[in-house]
Amino acid sequence: MQRAFLPFSLLLALVLGLSSQAQATTLARPATVKDTIVVRLPNKAVITLMVRDAAQLRQLKKYQLDSLTSRLATYITQAEAAAKNATTNQVTMEFYPDKDQPGKNMPEQIRITTHKTAAGTSSSNKVEVMMDKASKNTGVSFKIGGKTDAERKARELNRDSVRLKNFEKPHTKSHLIFDLGLNALVNQKTYLARDGQPESLDLRSGGSRYVNIGLNWDPRLGGKHSPVSLTIGPEFAFNNYMLSGNNKWVNNNGRTDVVRETDGRQYQKSKLASSSVNLPVMLRLQLRDSHYRPTFLVGAGGFVGYRIKSWTKLKYTSEGTTYKDKEDGSYNMENFLYGLQGTIGYGDLEFFAKYNMNSLFKAGAGPDTQVLSFGIRLIGVN
Repeated sequence: MQRAFLPFSLLLALVLGLSSQAQATTLARPATVKDTIVVRLPNKAVITLMVRDAAQLRQLKKYQLDSLTSRLATYITQAEAAAKNATTNQVTMEFYPDKDQPGKNMPEQIRITTHKTAAGTSSSNKVEVMMDKASKNTGVSFKIGGKTDAERKARELNRDSVRLKNFEKPHTKSHLIFDLGLNALVNQKTYLARDGQPESLDLRSGGSRYVNIGLNWDPRLGGKHSPVSLTIGPEFAFNNYMLSGNNKWVNNNGRTDVVRETDGRQYQKSKLASSSVNLPVMLRLQLRDSHYRPTFLVGAGGFVGYRIKSWTKLKYTSEGTTYKDKEDGSYNMENFLYGLQGTIGYGDLEFFAKYNMNSLFKAGAGPDTQVLSFGIRLIGVN
């Protein structure tokens, strides 16, 4: 293909004639562009010639390109002046050089769109000029700056290739998870307090927090493109059960009760907390779009666990001094844990729910209730 015909003066004039604020859109890009020449200048400007064949490229000799370049600079100056006085962020102006200078093979129409930019910011300049006399089947497009469609498509294909490579290997992935949520008591049955009166157990929702940290493995089930995997791995959970009102947890005579404070103290915090180690086993479905980006995901399964430690904590102020009383003990809580859990999400957003099928306390040694934990997964994998 002949490439030497384009004079350096044209390249220099095109670069110097363009304002940093101007952008012109093509009138009608040829339906089938087969050949592309990209010229990169030292100041990082880019000139792209897009033609269908060599014959169309040779026709450029008949256009007055130097004159066109000077005219472009004039048009852009006019467009900038109009944009400064405009009330909108975008101004489009159309020029007809072929009518101004008939018989000189000038473009029939040039459309220049000028965008206002915020102070202190830079814009990517792009000028596309469709030089076409009357036929819509022939033409040459000039583009100054910006990215060509071919370059953008190549960049996207490269990103897709990287995502696909990461998706296909390794067959088993490991990842850290971090869950943050709340605890609620469910299926609670009325129990008799120490004075023989029925009493219900009320938690302070905002203070009854659930935190879970774990290391999960996700072996893929099926082929290398299968969206289904198995999730297993150790997790460490911390549950807080903070009482509402001026109540406290009391462990006495092999029984755990909620007792109202009567000596005048006003509790700022009154909670029972526990830590446990759990082993989840879940099936996970992770769908992806055509570019291998993660979309909808859902996981469901169960878990087993063991309570490691439990304690109570009271916070109150007396005579201007703040006290924090902490007492370790089993508080008759169940040691072995089991239940159901699941996750659901889209993209990077994922939520979890965990239902303890075992009672919070041993039978007859405390309130008869179960625990539901729910919240958001802050760290996970897609």
